[in-house]
Amino acid sequence: MKKSFNFLLLTAIIVCGMVSIAPAQSITPFTNEVSYFKNIDDLGHSRGTTLQVISINGFNIGTDFIFEFTGDFNWDLDLYEDYDYYLELSIVKPVYKKLSVNYQRVYGTFYAEPINQFGLRISLF
Repeated sequence: MKKSFNFLLLTAIIVCGMVSIAPAQSITPFTNEVSYFKNIDDLGHSRGTTLQVISINGFNIGTDFIFEFTGDFNWDLDLYEDYDYYLELSIVKPVYKKLSVNYQRVYGTFYAEPINQFGLRISLF
């Protein structure tokens, strides 16, 4: 399990980095962020650390799309869990003004197998 976690973490960082250096004509970065958190519960006890990778980019293949990658990687959560992760890979197709259709694939240590999500998105901004 540790090998798959390390592989997913490395993949997340590479995806974010590759999209950041891609030619501007084909991919437009909206946001590419990496955050590192120290987690503390309400009683002041350590709940480990989190590395969060977010990459949201627009691209055009005959029409406009948005690719979104979000990954949360957590270490040393408590005595019972050493690490976990949560990944979302999304393709968003703007349809009309602030309305889009969305396909999302979700991976995580708390899911027995990946989940597919299909939906509509309304942008509030």
